[in-house]
Amino acid sequence: MILELNIKNFAIINNLKISFTKGFNVLTGETGAGKSIIIDAVGLILGDRSNKDFIKTGHDKSVIEAVFYLERPERIKVLLENYGIPYEVDDSLLITREIHKNGRSFSRINGHTITLSMLKKISYSLVDIYGQHEHQTLLDSDKHLQLIDSLGDEKLHSYKNVIHNKYLDLKELKNNLSEIVTDEMEKERKIDLLKFQIDEINSSDLKIDEEEEIMNKYTKLSNTEEISKTLNSVYNILDSNDYDDLSIINNLNNISKLFHNISKFDDNIMKYENNINEVIYQVQDLSRDIRNYYENIDYNMEELTILEDRIELINKLKRKYGKTIKEILAYRDNIQGQLDSIIDNEKQMKVLQEQIKVINNDIFKRSKLLSEKRKKIIDKFEKNMTNELQELNMKNIKFKVKHEILEEANINGIDKLEFLISTNLGEPLRRLSKIVSGGEMSRIMLAFKSILGGNDNISTMIFDEIDSGISGRTAQVVGEKIVNISRHHQVLCITHLPQIAAMADSYYRIFKTENNNNTETIVKKLDYKEQIEELSRLLGGVDVTQTTRLHAQEMIKMSKKYK
Repeated sequence: MILELNIKNFAIINNLKISFTKGFNVLTGETGAGKSIIIDAVGLILGDRSNKDFIKTGHDKSVIEAVFYLERPERIKVLLENYGIPYEVDDSLLITREIHKNGRSFSRINGHTITLSMLKKISYSLVDIYGQHEHQTLLDSDKHLQLIDSLGDEKLHSYKNVIHNKYLDLKELKNNLSEIVTDEMEKERKIDLLKFQIDEINSSDLKIDEEEEIMNKYTKLSNTEEISKTLNSVYNILDSNDYDDLSIINNLNNISKLFHNISKFDDNIMKYENNINEVIYQVQDLSRDIRNYYENIDYNMEELTILEDRIELINKLKRKYGKTIKEILAYRDNIQGQLDSIIDNEKQMKVLQEQIKVINNDIFKRSKLLSEKRKKIIDKFEKNMTNELQELNMKNIKFKVKHEILEEANINGIDKLEFLISTNLGEPLRRLSKIVSGGEMSRIMLAFKSILGGNDNISTMIFDEIDSGISGRTAQVVGEKIVNISRHHQVLCITHLPQIAAMADSYYRIFKTENNNNTETIVKKLDYKEQIEELSRLLGGVDVTQTTRLHAQEMIKMSKKYK
């Protein structure tokens, strides 16, 4: 339940703190006092989209905080744990929303920043706001099945969850089947294309490392003349027989002779002579190897042509199937798998069709069990709704749930439901949208909430002017119904009717003040005397008499007797 609501710089609110209590909390005030602003603030706490227009003029941001006491904390504990938010040992929960002038907003739970979707999941079971726009839930027949299921037990919801999950599995199988069931002509074209590509790659007999080897051979063969010419020049420099141009070996021999001539004068010269002789032997060996190499070079034009053709083939395949030989072979393996899959489609189709048939039968079987449970709920619901609506002064009411069984199950089973109603004697049953007024719709929703009781796991319910279109004895009964709901929930109710306001456990007055060209909304919790004055205002308008006050006292006395 909501323990405290703090609102700062929001619309025409400066700084407002409201402490709510268990049971029935009533808020009244004149039109335009700011009652809807309170509801907007709570809506933002629950995850409604923010708008910078909410910020009070002259301020940069609005801040709204709500402190909750979790009477049924199990579900929220799990969510907080999943989101990494610490849980308070006193079962309290602090939700904060900030709206900034730049349009951005921030949400926090227990001081930890969260996303809007996280906030909505957590707040889902905290508060249910019902106002005039929630009529659409009852008018939308697609929501009627959901409303009936909310009255179900754990077994019903277990059936629903199993059917839901199996239906998703069924949908995936059908998608897989649709992917392999293609046009026959298109399939044959694809088979031909894949076979051609696979044959083209396989016939090339590619090897992972062959490209480097081929390029080395090609480079050598295509430059044979240059290699031969250069090696010949090197050989002539090393060991030339040209008397006009002494070779390196000739020069080295001359050096050796010079060392030999002077070695007889100095024994140390011998080692220089020996060293130069070693160099001469090495250069002679090198010269001989170079000559043998270039003399045996074979310029093979045929082999060069073969290499050029191979390189062209590899480049062609690279342009079509991959940047490297490795990528080309990987592509081949991939399309081979595609080809195998297409050829094997018939077998796959039969397997998938059989799986779809099995799951379809299982879903239908479970849907029949679910439908039987819904039928029992519907029978009881029709009687209870009729009784509740008759108590709400709809004496000639007929209420029926039209229940159709679908030939094929969907994610919700095989049931299609629609609420039908007749509000006048002799009139046939029709859809709600065709005949009910705003006041009747308010009573229908209140009747449903009364039947739902404590089954919805929502701790706080807010009724925003649910009294629209009703008065007199009907208003009294509506007040009594809300009191009954407040036995299982904390109720916050904005009302114009004294019959409902008199039932309050805690009474709040909403009013505006104007000071220094500034308008501000104030919410004040009323004591007994102030309740009498506010009820008198609701009863008598501007002029409050002693008789009106006595009437207000009597209403409060009678409400306490009822409670």
